[in-house]
Amino acid sequence: MKNILVTGGAGFIGSNFINYILDKRDDCNIINLDKLTYAGNLENLMPSEKKENYHFIKGDISNFELVHYIFEKYKIKHVIHFAAESHVDRSILGSEIFYRTNVLGTNVLLEVARKFEVEKFLQVSTDEVYGSLGKDGLFTESTPLSPNSPYSSSKAAADMMVMSFYHTYKMPVIITRCSNNYGPYQFPEKLIPLMIINSINNKKLPVYGDGLYVRDWIYVIDHNKAVELVFEKGKIGEVYNIGASNELPNIKIIKLILSYLKKGEELIEYVKDRPGHDRRYAIDSTKIQTQLGWKPAFTFENAIADTIEWYLKNESWWKRIISGEYQKYYEIQYLSR
Repeated sequence: MKNILVTGGAGFIGSNFINYILDKRDDCNIINLDKLTYAGNLENLMPSEKKENYHFIKGDISNFELVHYIFEKYKIKHVIHFAAESHVDRSILGSEIFYRTNVLGTNVLLEVARKFEVEKFLQVSTDEVYGSLGKDGLFTESTPLSPNSPYSSSKAAADMMVMSFYHTYKMPVIITRCSNNYGPYQFPEKLIPLMIINSINNKKLPVYGDGLYVRDWIYVIDHNKAVELVFEKGKIGEVYNIGASNELPNIKIIKLILSYLKKGEELIEYVKDRPGHDRRYAIDSTKIQTQLGWKPAFTFENAIADTIEWYLKNESWWKRIISGEYQKYYEIQYLSR
């Protein structure tokens, strides 16, 4: 029985991962360490919370004593590190928490993992560490890191630290770098849930700049299947890019959502662009496909429809989220533009 520490397991990607793993496997114990910041939600884990091989601990990954206690108590030998402050816009408003969590928190995990001689440490990262692409080309695992936002720079720093522990201490680490995720339980500050919810509520859809910023989109379940595969079969010391080859400009996704919900394009409102906005991301996932046999199972057309339907059927979930503190952030980020 593997004892796996999953950090950030109450967030969007982490909670989907835990639910996916525990739905299909009973050969591992999942210990979920999550600080429960604004983006962490234990409701996301209702399918898993009563299972005997699931354990939740509220806490900060930068708390050395707590992390040490968890490793000792649960005899942790495997780590899947999702925990991160992840929203670019918030990192522009204030960067300190991004470096404290994403850099210092990762350092605490690595130091404790080194002491307890873990068998595998999987760092879940992002394609944003590569910076911005022009009209052509794809990010490969050998693309130089060139982050352009406080968020992406904090993730790049964490990635470099992870690899330094591999080269210096021979720690068994692997890094995955994924394109933009979408799917159930995503906090509505991100593009797709924000546009779905605003459309449902007949609110304006704030679009940065000309709306032609291109992202490579992947359904969260496809991402998590790739993470599981890398965790089980990935080569120590390697980086694996994860992408589904769905390059789409933001405005096209927004119009698709409006069309699905039978709403008019008059809801679109172009707003002042954000600073340092990367123009295009696109992932080359040849390595994970050829070496590990992974490929995405979902088409964008089917998965985006499923995602929209999930938000339509789970109004009670997102209505609780968009009240209170989220509303203050929304006003600062969009209404003042």
